[in-house]
Amino acid sequence: MTREFEIGVRAKARCDLMGAAPFSEADDMLVRRFLTSAHKAALDTLKFWMEEAGMSVRLDAAGNLVGRYEGETPNAPALLIGSHIDSVRNGGRYDGALGVMLAIDVVEAFHRQGRRLSFAIEAIAFGDEEGSRFPASMACSRAVAGTVDPKVMEMTDAEGTSLAQAFAAFGLDPTRLTEAARRPDEIFAFLEAHIEQGPVLEAEGLALGVVSAIAAQKRLMVRFKGQAGHAGTTPMGLRKDPGPAAAEAVLALERVCREGPLAGTDGLVGTVGRMTALPGAFNVIPGAVEFSMDIRAETSATRDAAVAAITAEIEAIAARRGLTVSVSLMQALAESPCDAGLTDLLSEAVADLGGPVRRLPSGAGHDAMVIADLCPTAMLFIRCEGGISHNPAEAVTDADCALAARAMVGFVERLATRNAFSKTPE
Repeated sequence: MTREFEIGVRAKARCDLMGAAPFSEADDMLVRRFLTSAHKAALDTLKFWMEEAGMSVRLDAAGNLVGRYEGETPNAPALLIGSHIDSVRNGGRYDGALGVMLAIDVVEAFHRQGRRLSFAIEAIAFGDEEGSRFPASMACSRAVAGTVDPKVMEMTDAEGTSLAQAFAAFGLDPTRLTEAARRPDEIFAFLEAHIEQGPVLEAEGLALGVVSAIAAQKRLMVRFKGQAGHAGTTPMGLRKDPGPAAAEAVLALERVCREGPLAGTDGLVGTVGRMTALPGAFNVIPGAVEFSMDIRAETSATRDAAVAAITAEIEAIAARRGLTVSVSLMQALAESPCDAGLTDLLSEAVADLGGPVRRLPSGAGHDAMVIADLCPTAMLFIRCEGGISHNPAEAVTDADCALAARAMVGFVERLATRNAFSKTPE
């Protein structure tokens, strides 16, 4: 189904294969949302590839696909390696998926040698990291970490389908979500490889980077409520129009993050990625406008200060315009430093390939920040062209993917020769 085994290079080829139908819900773009037919097609093919690589494979209670390569002793604790298999709408082929394919390649490298380690290796394809179907992201990795709230089953997608209904339609039991939780004595470490999604590595001429920490983030929904009315008969001065209020609020967010006292602090950024006017007709003044806010920084303190400043401006806008407003928290993730010992081992593995070791923070959220509640984590970044991600123009090279796979194998080998089950390998 893909080219002959060439570690890392084949992983990229498999991502390319999964960039189109039936692994996408659309023929003209890549969109692979959680618990859809495209997700099912991806899981079926990944299961085949995992089995080829010598793993036993199961679908866990949260919809994650898990392949296990046993160690020298059955039921030994496992190193977990992987990333997510879902995509944003009109996304790129390598975000998340490359980390899953590299995990399979790494396992197959040991399987082809007939080599078992003192620990097991598990490759995982998390079902939902992006939150592109349901409002809160990373429900699947939260389930594995044992931190998921069963109330997530009440979330609905744009069509009004609840997560519980989607689970049932997919053949999963929504009442068993928490059974996906793993114990620290089962999983002793997690490694995630991911495209950088930024321009730093490319600017510095480096193929790989070692992640030092993942930024804190909050997702919020803002809803301005006014009075719907006829677009042609309601004078401008008599309107309670939430549209201009929302526009003001978006500019306030930009101002706080770009020009305010917090601007430039701890990598603060703010984004409005979705806005909806209701009822959404050309000739109707909207009765309500709602939009998303995504606020991130390297520390929770800076993130929270920015959220407070933006919220204060939003409330002032509503008061001045005679509107009501609500700001609802959808998701909060604290900053997540990667484990120092594992990061050192990964840095050694990268250094052995001949290049300098670049450590850098991640402004994007990843499953690793959730799995950190279960076990120590490490992350490897792979250079992507132009720093472009969440975009069909996403691109990586065969050579960089091959280097990433070799670094990951080197990391695993270092774990095998050291105190692998310690939180800080020696």
